[in-house]
Amino acid sequence: MLLTCRSEAWPIAGRFTIARGSKTEAHIIYVEVTDGAYRGHGEAVPYARYGETVEGALAALDAARPAIEAGQTPALTGAAANALDCALWDLRAKASGVPAWKAAGLRSFSPLKTAYTLSLDTPEAMGAQAAANARRPLLKLKIGGPDDLARVEAVRRNAPKTRLIVDANEGLTRDSLKALAPELKRLGVVLIEQPLKAGEDDALEGYKCPVPLCADESLHTRAELDRCARLYDAVNIKLDKTGGLTEALALKRAAKDKGLRIMVGCMVATSLSMAPAMIVAQGADFVDLDGPLLLAKDREHGLKITGSMLEPPEPALWG
Repeated sequence: MLLTCRSEAWPIAGRFTIARGSKTEAHIIYVEVTDGAYRGHGEAVPYARYGETVEGALAALDAARPAIEAGQTPALTGAAANALDCALWDLRAKASGVPAWKAAGLRSFSPLKTAYTLSLDTPEAMGAQAAANARRPLLKLKIGGPDDLARVEAVRRNAPKTRLIVDANEGLTRDSLKALAPELKRLGVVLIEQPLKAGEDDALEGYKCPVPLCADESLHTRAELDRCARLYDAVNIKLDKTGGLTEALALKRAAKDKGLRIMVGCMVATSLSMAPAMIVAQGADFVDLDGPLLLAKDREHGLKITGSMLEPPEPALWG
């Protein structure tokens, strides 16, 4: 087994802004593994919110190189673990001739309708974004400031028939959530993602929110699931948080067993990140795998995307 890893930067179409800040490029790590006859690859996004950097993730992979090339399972987490795990799934699929979705136990691998994310901006600008995407079946809008209600009202006015998810990215307090939630219910919002800061969301216990609440930053792996099940109605599973497809599949099963609704999400990244996530997203309540739609260009052999419909990946991409 030989390991290759590097950093890549992919330009975003414009600027992507959430409550914590904005960016114009997606910085990823790319991993390739080969057994001499076959190659598998994967990518991941190290996320500053979780104490990760591109340099740190690459250093972790390099330190684990002897174990990886000896066929052992290294003690990696987060983005580094994800890129490696997905590369190994791809390698096994190529070497065995069994597609990754079959190896994951699926009976079929179907196209998926993804949400489309509206970047945080002024109410007027977000209304314009909504108008340009009003035919999409599901929009997710970023909020995080005093004009949040005006933002959602502008989006609803310009996309009257579209289902809406609101993502606060930890930008609300319990009091602001309690004030805003009834208005979001009135506007037809179907889900509120991560309203409070992770670690401060015990304040949600016992609160009967009129709109279902979804854990994102609060949930990485099965280790946080029991706690989140007390506080939330849904969980957002992202492979960059779980450390790969293997744990993501286990987390999905465990979350469903607890009666939680499932969202499968992503960071801003290329189709190579979305392809393994599409396996987890089969049958999910909400799919948010719009990363390639937010980029100025996608990777070669990228997913075929028509409107908001994602077609399963070709083997040349992954799996």
